Amino acid sequence: MTPEDLEDRVSAAGEYVLGTLDSAARREFEARMESDLALRAEVYRWQDRLLPLTDRIPVADPDPGQWREIETRLSPVAPRAHAANDALWRRLRRWQLTAGLSMAAAVLMATLLALQSSAPPSVRYLTLLKAPSSEQIGWIVEATVGAQIRLVALDPSADALPPGKALQFWTKPEGAAGPTSLGLVSPGANTGLPATLSPGIGEHQLFELTLEPETGSPTGKPTGPILFVGRSMRL
Repeated sequence: MTPEDLEDRVSAAGEYVLGTLDSAARREFEARMESDLALRAEVYRWQDRLLPLTDRIPVADPDPGQWREIETRLSPVAPRAHAANDALWRRLRRWQLTAGLSMAAAVLMATLLALQSSAPPSVRYLTLLKAPSSEQIGWIVEATVGAQIRLVALDPSADALPPGKALQFWTKPEGAAGPTSLGLVSPGANTGLPATLSPGIGEHQLFELTLEPETGSPTGKPTGPILFVGRSMRL
């Protein structure tokens, strides 16, 4: 992926979360998200950034008179918007909605509902695995009850591990006594595993990647530093 492609993906995800895409672009973006887990993760990244800001904005309900005045002022603007250059109006919408972060919580709920409506009947959970030191998302886990666990690397060109070391994948369902190994994985590579390898699949389930000896943990439990960790959320 080129830097330009990455910038476009980040920008598109930001516009989706802020609600600046028109209906056609939004439908196209949601169709891409169904098969592009990296794009879906970028959406969650934007939601993580913006949602906390809504807590700082006090709730203020305009009176009916103010709503009528707003509608009156907006009505004549619509025809000009359709005639203007698309790229210019896209930038203007971004600037407008920077001041409208109070809507981020509602957008988050709409996004989750959209994902849920496009999902198959099986119950699915998504986990963003972040580096503890930087909060950078490096991997995502998609777990489907009764089916499989998919581990997807967001950076296929990830650096190689130190000599004699391996990346080990772990999980711990909520309430479990301890973590369960899901095996060794290759840096930057996607992995699919049977869901039966995990004691269970559910919400708030812990997933993590640790640095272990090249043959895996000698104790059956994590012994090395945690490189990426996160908890699941239901789609």
